[in-house]
Amino acid sequence: MRPTLTLLPLLLCSIFLLRTIKLVTKVSTSPHQTHYSKDFSISFNNGCNLFQGKWLLEEPSSRPLYTEQSCPYLTRQVTCRKNGRPDSVYQKWRWKPYSCNLPRFDALMLLHSLRNKRLMFVGDSIQRTQWESMVCLLQSAVPDRKKKLVYREPPRKVFLAKDYNASIEFYWAPFIVESNSDHATKHRVQKRMVRLDSISNHSRQWEGVDVLVFESYVWWMYAPLINATIGSQEMKEYDVPTAYRIALKTWTDWIESTLNPQTQKAFFMTLSPTHLWSWEWGGGRIENCHNESYPIKGPFWGAGSSLEIMGAVKDAVRRIKRINVTILNITQLSEFRKDGHTSVFTERRGKLLTREQRAEPNVYADCIHWCLPGVPDTWNEILHAYLIYQNTD
Repeated sequence: MRPTLTLLPLLLCSIFLLRTIKLVTKVSTSPHQTHYSKDFSISFNNGCNLFQGKWLLEEPSSRPLYTEQSCPYLTRQVTCRKNGRPDSVYQKWRWKPYSCNLPRFDALMLLHSLRNKRLMFVGDSIQRTQWESMVCLLQSAVPDRKKKLVYREPPRKVFLAKDYNASIEFYWAPFIVESNSDHATKHRVQKRMVRLDSISNHSRQWEGVDVLVFESYVWWMYAPLINATIGSQEMKEYDVPTAYRIALKTWTDWIESTLNPQTQKAFFMTLSPTHLWSWEWGGGRIENCHNESYPIKGPFWGAGSSLEIMGAVKDAVRRIKRINVTILNITQLSEFRKDGHTSVFTERRGKLLTREQRAEPNVYADCIHWCLPGVPDTWNEILHAYLIYQNTD
């Protein structure tokens, strides 16, 4: 009996080691293995600024991270190649922060971190494009039978990764606070009116969401003045920066009173730049982003990007004390990308531009929205870095 008792622990230990080796082998050969970068984690948490850097074109290129053909969730508005854009270099630029290397987007790792959670993008059509980008980046790691676009009625869109019980959501709120433009498809464009102290109709949809990503800019900038109300006061005209600050105060009050700092995270995306006037970067005859194929190399800040609005966001977030809201300052890195817009390779009012309309890019080119794959993928790589690596060892 004694030799048997002596060998029993050794036998159990051998079985355990054998099973461990098999498990490690299985994980290492998985088609969706994760790649945690300890070097980046240390650099990031020691202060690497992800928003200061340059765009690199590498050969062979590691981009795009997905294709129009591989992602069935892209809307026609953003599929520029499918819509006739002849060049594809705009898909291949990689953002390189000066003081560290942004890790490659790891869909499986992010899905693990979002298990049993909700990630919601809140804003306008720019934010909807970021939602589409995030869905495309994640869906490749989810088997076809385990993913579904479960809701697509205005003002929400919801993508569900079933195995993780993780939802990636978009909620239309172009001003964050309430307005007469709150229907995602039937909204006012010219006669805009904003209720600067009203947010409850929107915020009840945000309650309990684990990760909230807010954005609001372009809709404010239609004109220098905007019609708005506060409480029961009659509607009057406000200059846009003043109205924007009042709206952000309403938003920060909700953040302070509602979010749980232990279980919820909030981000605010800074303004997405436009490239409407090519004379700003020394462009040619057509005075917008059309036919641009390469980023701006030198220092550049477009006239369409309001420093006053940027300052309002920083001031508002600085006043929040109970919960940490992270500003994702994507403006400067996007300023360089005059080549990334949909231009004439998009749709207007639900219809692709005609050949005649494409022949008039000075009238019809869209230099506000972005092609996918493209610049918004980098925004999501940065968001991915914050969600995976922030405050880790």
